Amino acid sequence: MSGASNSSEPNRPNNKPVTQQAEQQPEETETEAPVRRGVEVIADFVKRLPNAPGVYRMINGDGDVLYVGKARNLKKRVTSYTKLAGQSNRIARMIQATVTMEFVTTRTETEALLLEANLIKRLRPRFNVLLRDDKSFPYILLTGDHDAAQIVKHRGAQKRKGRYFGPFASAGAVNRTINALQKAFLIRSCSDAVYDSRTRPCLLYQIKRCAGPCTGEIDAEGYERLVKEATAFLSGKSKAVKAELACAMEAASDRLDFEQAAVYRDRLAALSHVQSHQGINPQTVSEADVFALHQEGGQTAIEVFFFRTGQNWGNRCYYPKADKTLEADAVLESFLAQFYDDKPCPKQILLSHDFAERELLAAALTEKTGRKVEISVPQRGEKKELVEHAHANAREALGRRLAESSSQARLLEGVGEVFGLDAMPRRIEVYDNSHIMGTNAVGGMIVAGPEGFVKGQYRKFNIKSTDITPGDDFGMMREVMTRRFSRLLKEAGPRGGDGNGDGEEDRDTVGAWPDLVLIDGGRGQLNAVRETLAELGIEDLPLVGVAKGPERNAGRETFYLPERDSFMLPTRDPVLYFIQRLRDEAHRFAIGSHRARRKKDLTKNPLDEIRGVGPGRKRALLRHFGTAKAVSRAGIDDLRSVPGISESIAQIVYDFFHEGAG
Repeated sequence: MSGASNSSEPNRPNNKPVTQQAEQQPEETETEAPVRRGVEVIADFVKRLPNAPGVYRMINGDGDVLYVGKARNLKKRVTSYTKLAGQSNRIARMIQATVTMEFVTTRTETEALLLEANLIKRLRPRFNVLLRDDKSFPYILLTGDHDAAQIVKHRGAQKRKGRYFGPFASAGAVNRTINALQKAFLIRSCSDAVYDSRTRPCLLYQIKRCAGPCTGEIDAEGYERLVKEATAFLSGKSKAVKAELACAMEAASDRLDFEQAAVYRDRLAALSHVQSHQGINPQTVSEADVFALHQEGGQTAIEVFFFRTGQNWGNRCYYPKADKTLEADAVLESFLAQFYDDKPCPKQILLSHDFAERELLAAALTEKTGRKVEISVPQRGEKKELVEHAHANAREALGRRLAESSSQARLLEGVGEVFGLDAMPRRIEVYDNSHIMGTNAVGGMIVAGPEGFVKGQYRKFNIKSTDITPGDDFGMMREVMTRRFSRLLKEAGPRGGDGNGDGEEDRDTVGAWPDLVLIDGGRGQLNAVRETLAELGIEDLPLVGVAKGPERNAGRETFYLPERDSFMLPTRDPVLYFIQRLRDEAHRFAIGSHRARRKKDLTKNPLDEIRGVGPGRKRALLRHFGTAKAVSRAGIDDLRSVPGISESIAQIVYDFFHEGAG
């Protein structure tokens, strides 16, 4: 890429921005002004654009990026937006909202494609196809930085020394595979610290899931042989490994060593169990990702199957956010570029739909990975069967999603009717607190919408105020509400303004502001929340308190609304079950956050809080005294005798544990 760096493009020092600001445009008629202003702004930029590849961004009056696109020729591509004739409603709305544009030139079109995918994932423009549920994939790691290799699940950067196998579609698939591999190859899963501290075999050895290298139950050579077998199996040599185990089992049986023969039998059974859970294991495809797209009801599902070493390592379905007017090929093209922006790419990518820039994407991925990547739409044979199988899964997954969405919409409509809302709520926030006698107090907020729980928008609030009496649930809820809604006012503006968008979002979009707030508590909690919001100037937010029934029986909940009598719902009402699910999820999230905070406090070492005592001095103190409690009881002379602890540090440590000493 050419030119100087752009502060808005971190980690891309060669990107050259060609950013220009629109001049003030004359006033137009109320109906024509937005579109004509957008066209004129774009036309003004076209005059100064180069005939070179690059990436462009269309930006609205609030500074939000509306759309990110790439072009082989920036001038020609952007010129197409100056002609309204023939544009779809989606593109017309985008042009209407554009008040300025930004550009980055690149050396090649492949660089533009990669940069476009990176910017879309980072900026999430409203008019682009957006990849959702973009979590990193889990891998199996056989470590190589210890004499006795460890088998573990791994996510993130592959910095640790060892062999990585994957990706797997889910953490569950990895866990099941690791459990089976432990039975088959007896590889340890304990941490290096646990391994080094063992003096006798652990339970996994007793139940025949570990060979016990930590205490010498197996010698180093024998354990290395097990590791090599596991590596061979995960590398696709499963037939050879099974054949070797079968021969060993027969040999043990022939010499009447039936106990050892049973061990080999169990290992063979474990390997068969792994393969039986892998479903399709293709004969002609060793390494490939299979993508199949299905559209229905204005939504899109893309099923992805992962094949490595000739084995099926799972599948996952994605539901990208895309305009309903976009064709399948356009959605799949944008999805693929974003999908591989931060993921390793296989040798082959098999698709259900072709698109115009398939060869360009293959060239970009080849350039990025440093080896040839082939993207194809198979027409016959086993590869086509794999794509058809993936497409059938995509169709079934989207059918289930549409059915669930329809059911969710009916429940939300029911909630709106029960609580007298003006319309179906699209964003429901539920709040709950968790603590033990006021300690480690945590407030939890969960969010639900048309697509169910929106876990990416859950929030926890560590109660910080020192003015709250331990166990004061009202005071905790006031703090949670103050922090949540004062920040929301600052970031999204008043309710009913721009914070909830302009009404053009997809049906599954949840706005920034809630349409309904559920509080786990009765009239007192509701009044505390209401007063807190009133202090912030928020008067029109629908609030409902949900109090547990007598003896905390589910189905006997009482609902409290401001200026209305409390009421209960029929025990078999679907809306009641739905609200119970929301409340239980809020309780699960809050208590989980509380337990995590409590566990952290339990494992916290008081030496961590002493000024001037870093990791080295902390190790020296613990090595000398054994425990932090022993350090706290040590005299000043004993502290001075510790290697690496000076007189001044010894005094600081002593004073920390003896308030007022010295």
